[in-house]
Amino acid sequence: MQSSNRWLIVGLGNPGPEYAKTRHNVGFRCLDLLAEKLGVRVDKAKFQGLYGQTDYHGNRLYLLKPLTYMNLSGRSVLQLSAFFQVPPQRIIVLFDDISLEPGRLRVRPNGSAGGHNGIKSIIAELGSQEFPRVKIGVGAKPHPDFDLAAWVLSTFSAQEEKALSVSLENGAQAALTIIDQGTAAAANNFNGSHP
Repeated sequence: MQSSNRWLIVGLGNPGPEYAKTRHNVGFRCLDLLAEKLGVRVDKAKFQGLYGQTDYHGNRLYLLKPLTYMNLSGRSVLQLSAFFQVPPQRIIVLFDDISLEPGRLRVRPNGSAGGHNGIKSIIAELGSQEFPRVKIGVGAKPHPDFDLAAWVLSTFSAQEEKALSVSLENGAQAALTIIDQGTAAAANNFNGSHP
């Protein structure tokens, strides 16, 4: 398999059952859904994370859940991408975004961390912002003084969960669309999508 056909899809989150349903863990949940669609198990423990691999439309895909906790996610991403020679332009990151309400997605070809510690860590480790990303809306803090850490580690209401299930499905599909048709097509199809 040529290295030009290799892709890494990363879901960001924190390991441990106490974090499983929090806002900060929608990247893990989206990756799990994608793995299910592709029939791949993300269960190999290596590169400070859990990963799985499969072939998809002539591409070799690596699916990764860093187990470093959010702030050090980049270490795991760097180790796997260096080992399998996947360049930043073919590393797709799935993660939570508080500027979007649950149910909404935003696909971006590159950009700054926008205050997200997981993305900050990946940019620092890769030395590049040039990786596509799928931002999954988790809703804004209820009021400006609300502690951000407490907010992203809170869970969703039943109504939010319902909207989220649609965006997790769309997020998984958006990642595959980036591979099949490019980031612009994925952005056209999924940005602003809402249940």
